[in-house]
Amino acid sequence: MDSKIEHLRHSLAHLLGAAVLDLYPGSKLAIGPAVEDGFYYDIDIPEKISDTDLPKIEEKMRELLKTWGSFELIEIDEKDAKKIFTDNLYKLELIEEIAQKKEPVTLYYSGPKAKIPTKSELLETKNYKPETGFLDLCRGGHVENIKDIKPDAFKLSRLAGAYWRGDEKNPQLTRIYGYAFGAKQELDDYLEMLEEAKKRDHRLLAQQLDLFSQHDVAPGAIFWHPKGMILWKELEQFIRAKNEAYGYGEVSTPVMVKKELYETSGHWDHYRESGFWFDVDKETYVLKPMNCPEAALIYSHTLRSYRDLPIRLAEPTGKLHRNELKGVLGGLFRVRQFVQDDAHVFCRPEQIDQEISDLLRYTKELYATFGLPVNFKFATKPDKAMGDPALWTKAEAALESVLKKLNIEYQTKEKDGAFYGPKIDIHAKDAIGREHQVATIQLDFQMPERFKLEYHDADGSVKRPVMIHRAIFGSFERFLGVLIEHYAGAFPLWLAPVQVAVINISEKQQAYAEGIYHKLKHAGIRAELRNENESLGKKIRAAETQKIPYLFIVGDKEVEKESVAVRKHARGDAGVMAVDTAVAQIQEEIGLKK
Repeated sequence: MDSKIEHLRHSLAHLLGAAVLDLYPGSKLAIGPAVEDGFYYDIDIPEKISDTDLPKIEEKMRELLKTWGSFELIEIDEKDAKKIFTDNLYKLELIEEIAQKKEPVTLYYSGPKAKIPTKSELLETKNYKPETGFLDLCRGGHVENIKDIKPDAFKLSRLAGAYWRGDEKNPQLTRIYGYAFGAKQELDDYLEMLEEAKKRDHRLLAQQLDLFSQHDVAPGAIFWHPKGMILWKELEQFIRAKNEAYGYGEVSTPVMVKKELYETSGHWDHYRESGFWFDVDKETYVLKPMNCPEAALIYSHTLRSYRDLPIRLAEPTGKLHRNELKGVLGGLFRVRQFVQDDAHVFCRPEQIDQEISDLLRYTKELYATFGLPVNFKFATKPDKAMGDPALWTKAEAALESVLKKLNIEYQTKEKDGAFYGPKIDIHAKDAIGREHQVATIQLDFQMPERFKLEYHDADGSVKRPVMIHRAIFGSFERFLGVLIEHYAGAFPLWLAPVQVAVINISEKQQAYAEGIYHKLKHAGIRAELRNENESLGKKIRAAETQKIPYLFIVGDKEVEKESVAVRKHARGDAGVMAVDTAVAQIQEEIGLKK
């Protein structure tokens, strides 16, 4: 996110906090960051509020904005900060953490410029007083000029529940979200995009197109219907062909393994709370949440020479399980059971450049097939990282070096790497301009150490390989959710569950229509025969609703000339063609993945 818009959005979070304190005395502010399309604040509000209260809060924000002159930094010691926030347990916890890190405690005042509080006034302040302005614990990042906040360029959007620090054992707070942009037109455009997004909601389209369903007996899992499985299988075939072209061997590993494997890899300490595990025969087993430790076992199964490397192992169909909180589950985008198009590359250090370069090329090629432009984020060592800091430095330098050599534009996401290594996250932009995080490429020096992976080098010495983790779709479920919304259910011909619908005008052409249907099936084209006793218009409308790419319509003239009247979805008539010509064109288009 650009720093200017980030500062604008963070400033509005302060304005939101002040408005809530004014309207709902006794509220306790927790945290209020900027996010991708705006801002939010998590607040402990002493009374229940609903979405119908948002216009009132929004109006109060605009009212206060007229009185604010600036954002002023105030440095203060830990003791005095605790006095100011003595009745706010959330801020006290944050102050304690800041002090433990030996970082400066900073507050920001916002209100009338002439009334910036003195230290003695600060110690009498409780976050907000109409006569003195608003005070908040904050590291900073605000607009330089209050006039940069346009009163018609922000809008409160919705409420949600949020546990303090994301832990369901903590109090549940009210999260108030808002959209924010630099100008009214940008906000209007964004709201228009959101309306379009509602029409493209993959859960609604899945019901309309009969792709999948979800049921209470399996929260966070998908029941795929026949048409949905066609999409799945097409993507499976596609990714397998790409893997083969890039030199991957396919593997399959157990879905249930002993916890010791994840203790060795380090995942047990980091993922235990979000995993599914249970005891069998007095031993603890885990439903695997990731494939990488098992790929490491396959590598370690035999002696490896430097000549064997790189070794590329793909597991595109292994089911994974993560115990996501029930409140965040949503359609295909957040599930508990999923499949990653996972792969792991084991290589020598001098092969890193080539392997990462190939993966970036692979990713660009794949997403171009779906008409999804991509951008790249370089994520560095997180606070809770595992392993030798020197290896982290080496891994970050190696990964960033490839991005620079290839002249790839990228943004740096500080402290957002995996716990075992830095990564490149790939974001795809869909047809209505939304960004989705999809693919990831991760460089790992830590896991080879933990599993003691080795290869014999040319000089006879024993060395550690480097491990590259990558998932190009991300997960099949999430990627399919993105595709359904990207195409609004109108899939390209090669992917469409039904590629051609054959429609006869009357019963007289039924035998001819059946012959065309069988010819299409014999040619490997997914066809459907629409011979219901309905009017032609009704049959066409039904096929259009199902977003079938091609309709072959046959009447007496088409029977006489052994032809079909071709109609394209959402485009209308495409002319009359000989049957064999039409079938050949369909086959060609499928082969080109148009």
